[in-house]
Amino acid sequence: MVVSRGELVEIGGSFRVPEVISQGGAILREVGSTNKTHLSDYRCAMGEETSALLKVHTSNYKIMGFTEDVSVKALADLAKKANCLSIYDLGSGSFVSFAGEPTVQQAVADGVDIVCFSGDKLLGGPQCGIILGKKAYVDKIRRHPLYRALRADKLSLAALEAGLSLYLDMEDAKAKIPTLSMLLASDEVLKEKAARLLGLLSKRFDAKLQKVSGQAGGGSLPLQIFESWAVAITQGENFTVEALEKHLRGWKIPIIARIHKDTLLLDVRTIEERCFEDIAACLQSYMS
Repeated sequence: MVVSRGELVEIGGSFRVPEVISQGGAILREVGSTNKTHLSDYRCAMGEETSALLKVHTSNYKIMGFTEDVSVKALADLAKKANCLSIYDLGSGSFVSFAGEPTVQQAVADGVDIVCFSGDKLLGGPQCGIILGKKAYVDKIRRHPLYRALRADKLSLAALEAGLSLYLDMEDAKAKIPTLSMLLASDEVLKEKAARLLGLLSKRFDAKLQKVSGQAGGGSLPLQIFESWAVAITQGENFTVEALEKHLRGWKIPIIARIHKDTLLLDVRTIEERCFEDIAACLQSYMS
């Protein structure tokens, strides 16, 4: 199995691509360098025993500067000419194009034989792994003895089906899948949302709207900064923001805020409006 040196990633739980390949019984052939890999590197490494070309999307880190890599389509075309398998580990598994993140649809259109990605993260479904590809190869995977031991349970499949069904209408998916609706929320929507939360809190606290920024987390979009709006609460005579933050975390439904420059920030990008009343009740109980 041929893979670029710049794509030998470690994912969550200290699992590493080279070790996964070794456990699967394949022999890893590294090509190129950390920052640059050319199509000719793959071509020169291929021989009679080459069974697959592997492409790994670096979804949880980025190499920047003097870099070059081979496109998914070019790698798929090379594999097809050599009569071997092309595999793309897509990582986060986005079905919606934003922030330069490659999509599952594009990977399929590029002609890759097998695409692997997460059922959660950007897809917004249950925690699971998805192997998608040409029927002949997927059928072969299903016949492996480990498939029965590692197959997803019925609850995971039901949750996955419910999530995927929303993608039949892309606008429906963007509105109803929490991960996507949070990531794609516009500045205007977030500011109006923050103003509504401020209206519930300003009578009790010295609070105001504040522009903030954050990141997606979860091993996705490592360089993408998301601008947002927050309700900012400054320290009062009868409380510290540290004590207030601790009280929020200890509420019957834990409320996660962050402290920046002695100010407690409630970033509304990741707060659903149905939780506003709960937040207000929690803070009111602290001041009672």
